[in-house]
Amino acid sequence: MSEIIKKATPTKAQSNGSVKVWLFAGFETVCSTKCKAPIGNANITIRNQDDSTQYVSEPTHEEGYATFSLPTGNYSIELPNISGWDWNTSEYQSRPKQNRFQVTVIEGQLAEITFTVPATITTLCFNIEVSGSNCNRIPCADIVTTRRAWLKLEYPNIKEAETIDFFVNQTKLAKLCSDSDKVELMFDPSALPFGEFPAVAKLNLRGGASIKMAVTGTAGNEVQNVKVNFAGDADIDRIRAVAPPPNTNDLSNLGGEFKTTTTLTRTETSFTPDIAFWTGIRNGTEALSFNNYLDFMDIIFCVKRDSTTHTKEREKYHNVTKKRLFLPFTDSDAYRVLKAATEAFVMVNCGVLTLGRTVLFNPILDNAYLDRRDLPLPEDKNLSDSFDDDYLVSLGDMKVKILPYLDVIRRKLPDIPIKFPTAVIGAGQTDTCFELLQDKLTNPCLLELIWSYWHEEGMLVQTMNTITRRFQNMRSSDHDPLSNLEVDSLHPLNNLLWGYIQDEQHRLTVTRRNYEYDHHYGLHLEGKAVQNFRPADTRSKFLEAFHHLLRLCTVFYKQDDDTTVKADAFPILNALKEVHIILSQGAHNQFGDLPSTARIEMLMQQWLLARPEFREFLPTRLMVAHPEPWMDRVDAMKKIQGWTDTSILHFRNLGMFGEQLLLSIRWDSWSDEFEPVKAFNWTRFHRPQVQGYIHAYRAATGVDLSADPTVNMRVDSTLPSVLLQKQLASQRRAS
Repeated sequence: MSEIIKKATPTKAQSNGSVKVWLFAGFETVCSTKCKAPIGNANITIRNQDDSTQYVSEPTHEEGYATFSLPTGNYSIELPNISGWDWNTSEYQSRPKQNRFQVTVIEGQLAEITFTVPATITTLCFNIEVSGSNCNRIPCADIVTTRRAWLKLEYPNIKEAETIDFFVNQTKLAKLCSDSDKVELMFDPSALPFGEFPAVAKLNLRGGASIKMAVTGTAGNEVQNVKVNFAGDADIDRIRAVAPPPNTNDLSNLGGEFKTTTTLTRTETSFTPDIAFWTGIRNGTEALSFNNYLDFMDIIFCVKRDSTTHTKEREKYHNVTKKRLFLPFTDSDAYRVLKAATEAFVMVNCGVLTLGRTVLFNPILDNAYLDRRDLPLPEDKNLSDSFDDDYLVSLGDMKVKILPYLDVIRRKLPDIPIKFPTAVIGAGQTDTCFELLQDKLTNPCLLELIWSYWHEEGMLVQTMNTITRRFQNMRSSDHDPLSNLEVDSLHPLNNLLWGYIQDEQHRLTVTRRNYEYDHHYGLHLEGKAVQNFRPADTRSKFLEAFHHLLRLCTVFYKQDDDTTVKADAFPILNALKEVHIILSQGAHNQFGDLPSTARIEMLMQQWLLARPEFREFLPTRLMVAHPEPWMDRVDAMKKIQGWTDTSILHFRNLGMFGEQLLLSIRWDSWSDEFEPVKAFNWTRFHRPQVQGYIHAYRAATGVDLSADPTVNMRVDSTLPSVLLQKQLASQRRAS
């Protein structure tokens, strides 16, 4: 078996039964609509219903079946995703009788289950055609050896189709690439022996699965009838052709004239274990997304308390509330829950090494993402195993593993011991001996402050500050657009805003965040609240280096899309090393704690703004499809206050894409890399993030980082805050 959790292995006291699952795809011919083709190499998972962590996965045989030997019990069947087929609509047979997707394994017995997706859903059609007497093509006819013949396959709704293999009489004629929704192959039947012969079209899909359609025809030189027998449909008559069989057993000339398509493909690359790490970062940032956070908060605040999701977050939340039961001000229970739950959510989801492998890696989605980027998968293992076995580095003689970048840092401090967590420290006490913190070394919190910077530039914090000032009866201008903001005490928002305002002294100030933006990236805000800005240390080279990297990526993508050119990744490698060094210089002082604190505070602000009560006070545009429910509140506030008219969507995308890019640069080991393969893979892997960042940057600041991609030309390194001020001034002049 390809994969099985150890605790799902039967013990000596358990007995086994067997399950055999068949997968077929229906296809049409001129003669029938009930033909069946086996689906090979498609992954089927059978999961224990009593414990979902116990499962076993197997690919189907070429003939369409997979067999499982399992302990007795109840199991659920998970079928592969092929072109979005709904397996609920498939024809279904079972022996003995079972539910469609549940199976009961009985000792010593075989449960056999067959799923067939009908041709009306697959839209597959496979025919033999022969040239008629008036030069027309006749489908479903005898193969007359003196006339040309075709194999024609149509697959209009199979988007994963990659290649098609054609066989006649067990001889492979050609392998054609899929560049449309149908393909046909002309062949010379003159070398076929008279009598029956098989014809096969094997449709190969992305991910390795295949659909094998077969027909049986008869070759001759005199037509008696025109019916054909198709494999899987025994009710159709076979072709009859009568002719004295000539002495023609030599198939060396089989093939004749082919209709072929020649295509060029992009440059192939080899797998590097870093791909698994980047995949974990991408999935980890998705786990920290607001929509996932909102789902968790609904479990805490609303009626979803019986939900089986977010178990780790809920466990961490209960631990946090046990340690800190009270805030230093009264009437704040709702806000206390909000703060503790948000802290628990971020603590659980911010570490790639602490996330469970089922969260960190999703084989179906991850493999599809890599396939779209033309990146290979590891051989003989999945991404999760490659991450654990090939990427992470063992910490000395201990069983713990750390990131390669942190291993380089650890080797610089061989004389300092590592502080491991201990249970002897009492509640409220700390151990501050001169040792390296093991948790920071083995489970770093992978967050980037650039996420908070772009959300603050998008006016998230300013929107919340304006609302809290009005809540305290402070006028923002002579004609206050929020004069009608009156939150009654019957709504939960009232008490939440009260606790939020009372807790202001414990939140980060805009000045502290501004200095840290400069310390990490050389970026800072503009405005009255951050005047007299005097930083001690700044990353003045970051913006130019990062924008230069993005510019080089646009050059690479143009080369990589040209299948006659092999894209050069050496400039990308050098640019990545430069950005990595600059980022690591800023990883000191508040670096370990301020980004997570800022993220917790801004997630709380987003959650408060997403409350339905704000619909009464802010004139939002409901028909704008914002991906997160708090965003239209910020855009509405910017509109009524006369701030920038650039949508918060672009600032959110800058933060989301920028975080994924910088995490993969900061935490990966680039300084000692000299081969371009890793940089080549990085650029392909992060194409959506790079081009998404470039587009959002142009929409927000007016500067196109991909314009005129001359490598030697100096890129625009003007501070985004300055560009945003110019955009706002231009907007006000135009209005």
